[in-house]
Amino acid sequence: MIRYATTESPLGELLVASTERGVCAVSFGEGQAASLEWLKGLYPDEEPVLDAAGLAGVLAELAAYFAGDRQAFTFDLDPRGTPFQLKVWEALRAIPYGRTWTYKELAERVGSPNGSRAVGLANRSNPIGIVVPCHRVVGADGSLVGYAGGLEAKRWLLSHERRVAGLTLF
Repeated sequence: MIRYATTESPLGELLVASTERGVCAVSFGEGQAASLEWLKGLYPDEEPVLDAAGLAGVLAELAAYFAGDRQAFTFDLDPRGTPFQLKVWEALRAIPYGRTWTYKELAERVGSPNGSRAVGLANRSNPIGIVVPCHRVVGADGSLVGYAGGLEAKRWLLSHERRVAGLTLF
């Protein structure tokens, strides 16, 4: 069973979904509109059930993140993807809050030093935005490139994290 809820954020409406094992989706923005159609596309054999009360803890952690009161999430995750995607998404979680890695650095971390494009595709397919911080990956020259939620959202997230962490703003 897939449970879901929506909530407002500085980036617009978020759609948050969970299986019995953990959060499986956090969606927003231009490329992955916070919609049930997107969620049903990820889980075509499931009928999502609205359950804001059941996701209250997850929603509270996301609200605390946006308020600048949380830098890490404690809830379980249940990402669905290929073995390579799962490896990339796990590596994304190792990028420190407020910091960035390049696609090349990420590719090297997953043991695919020439795999920047493959890493970029896996990054783009990340269904658990913000929590699995694909926004922390930048171009080789440090430029903001390739974010499914839109570059303005990526800029906002990085600036927010750097401000909260006391780092130089992006």
